[in-house]
Amino acid sequence: MIFQRDSLLVRKLKDSDKTLLAKWLSNPTILQYYEGRDNPHNIELVTKHFFNVEDHYVTGCIVEYEGVEIGYIQYYPIEEEYKDKYGYNNRNEIVYGMDQFIGESSYWNRGIGTELVRGMVYYLINELKVDVIAMDPQAWNERAVACYEKCGFKKVKLMPKHEWHEGEYRDCWLVEYRRENK
Repeated sequence: MIFQRDSLLVRKLKDSDKTLLAKWLSNPTILQYYEGRDNPHNIELVTKHFFNVEDHYVTGCIVEYEGVEIGYIQYYPIEEEYKDKYGYNNRNEIVYGMDQFIGESSYWNRGIGTELVRGMVYYLINELKVDVIAMDPQAWNERAVACYEKCGFKKVKLMPKHEWHEGEYRDCWLVEYRRENK
């Protein structure tokens, strides 16, 4: 287990979660926000993208709410090339990225995403001693950006045509949470 807060539990990904991820990542409603509707995942793609031993620096987790598996979250140290790209020039700072989605849409708009992001921020800042947490949500995804801002993230810069999504490059916001924000 990574952490538990009230009804929310985050645990490390395990092999038996492949079917769950494939279910979520073949649902067009979910794919609209994560991976893209033109990129449905079967078990083979889930294995390649989420269980790749070469990505051992990424910690993938399942999110449970009231005992029900409802989503996915991952966190990872930002590699040097991306630190440069994002403008993190202080090499003494520990900078992590994180990505998440709630795969059961019936759990959307209930404050669970906010609770999840706040819980992971607390874990990364207090347990792993991370200095900065960075994310790059697509600019059109106002619901996600609002959630992150509610959790203390700040928009740092707009990154034009940053992420390939559904056949085109999309603008993204670089948002960050700094240890000193807490």
